[in-house]
Amino acid sequence: MGADMWGYPETSGHVPGTRLIGYGVEATDGSIGKIDDHTEDVGRSYVVVDTGPWILGRRVLLPAGLIRRVDTERETVHVSCTKAEVKESPPFEAGQHEDDSASLRLIEHYYANRHM
Repeated sequence: MGADMWGYPETSGHVPGTRLIGYGVEATDGSIGKIDDHTEDVGRSYVVVDTGPWILGRRVLLPAGLIRRVDTERETVHVSCTKAEVKESPPFEAGQHEDDSASLRLIEHYYANRHM
């Protein structure tokens, strides 16, 4: 399950090399912000979403396995979680947690117990 969580699903339409920064992010029940950063690292792909004023400018890390669809025409990424799930997700601080395996496991565990 872990590796699946951290890889872009084949059905998402994600094309390696596509720059997703600035794309809007849609949860199953509405907009949650814009992509601030993303990776395509094998076994550790994710997007970082800046939620803007919605949850006080918080940034959240979403494993790539949560991406349902990438719409390059509308520059939107659709994810398979709700706004509430994103709001309650574990804390993430850019520059600190990307290489912290304990933080990544916490995020993986949080989303795995809700979706996958």
